[in-house]
Amino acid sequence: MGRRIARSIAAGSPLCSTTSPVPRPGSPEPAMLRGISSAIERISQAMAAVTAFASIAIPACNEAERIGACLAALAVQRDLHGSPLSADAFEVLVFANNCTDDTVAVAERIARLLPQRVVVAEECLPREMSNAGWARKRAMDLAVDRLEKFGNGRVVMTTDADSCVSPTWVCSNLCELAKGVDCVAGYVDAAPSEIVMLGRGFLQRGRLEDTYLRLVAEIVARCDPRPHDPWPNHRVSSGASLAVTVEAYRAIGGLPARPLGEDAALTASLEEAGFKVRHSLDVTVQTSCRLSGRATGGAADTMQRRLTDLDAPCDEDLEPALHLTRRALCRSFFRRAWRGDLDADTFSARVAIPPYLIPRLRAEEATFLEAWEAISVASSALSERRTLRPSELPREISAARLVLAALRTESPTTTTFPSGRHDREGSGETELA
Repeated sequence: MGRRIARSIAAGSPLCSTTSPVPRPGSPEPAMLRGISSAIERISQAMAAVTAFASIAIPACNEAERIGACLAALAVQRDLHGSPLSADAFEVLVFANNCTDDTVAVAERIARLLPQRVVVAEECLPREMSNAGWARKRAMDLAVDRLEKFGNGRVVMTTDADSCVSPTWVCSNLCELAKGVDCVAGYVDAAPSEIVMLGRGFLQRGRLEDTYLRLVAEIVARCDPRPHDPWPNHRVSSGASLAVTVEAYRAIGGLPARPLGEDAALTASLEEAGFKVRHSLDVTVQTSCRLSGRATGGAADTMQRRLTDLDAPCDEDLEPALHLTRRALCRSFFRRAWRGDLDADTFSARVAIPPYLIPRLRAEEATFLEAWEAISVASSALSERRTLRPSELPREISAARLVLAALRTESPTTTTFPSGRHDREGSGETELA
């Protein structure tokens, strides 16, 4: 029935007519008809998105205790209106690598209970590839191979074996992709029952960081807006929730091969190649708070370090509010200079870089991201970074709120070009250029 509705709309039903009907006495107003038309169009788009077959890749190493909950969360996927997704809407590929526990047996037992097809692939990776990054790459590559072999899918998704996706995770990913983006990075929450057990101090630290992250995301979105990734959004690319079209995945050669940080490397590679990445708050997943993980320097190590020292440094991209605002504004102006909408010499003078740098980068056919990285290193106003500690966050949260109060009254195109003299990080100064 849904397809018949979609076809009737596409064929030009009265609800979607481009001509304005003459209102009859007692008939709905044109504005109401337009509202109904818009609602039906959104429903049709959602239905079309759900029909896109996907493969979900889950790397798993010694995850016998958690893989069951991970798979169970996929068994109860529903659409945005509450209806269960059909059993053939997606398949799951569990890549059990280098396991010495019962991960395979547990996954196969749970697989028999799921309505969706679950493929359990077991493999022993060589020592140099026995890490989280390579395992995810192998899992996603196998999933894409299956999609191409059977010719009925265009989306590969991935999550972690110690994570539980939300009930609308699959549908929300597909709906975001249906809007024209090539990749969706979902929002990752800590499992509530686990994070509270780490203590009041750890939870309070997390609340401060999340508050600042939300403000930072809006500052960046307003200073350096991207039409395909509008506010509200977030700034994290995590393997616990990624979805990418097969076309884009293949175009960049698949997941970058690295032992750690392969998730952020994927979205960076996609953006560098000109693909659109959406950081959606509608796509959510809960992940474990375990303190012993597979990846050295990964999330588990970070949590262990912060639990030991509650004032341990935050993530590197959490800079003081004014410095971060200046960086985002400079990047926005550099986008204009890079595409020729702003005089390159003017931009170079304002950020104190050699006037020959931008022409040289163009001659070298650098991508925008490569050029921005070179600009950031060459500019004394941009090269310095200072990582925050949780004890500094209350002050920076206040500064960020003042920054946003100013930004919300201006459009991005009229924001004043930032000047380094206003970035007094040590004083807590909150004035904007």
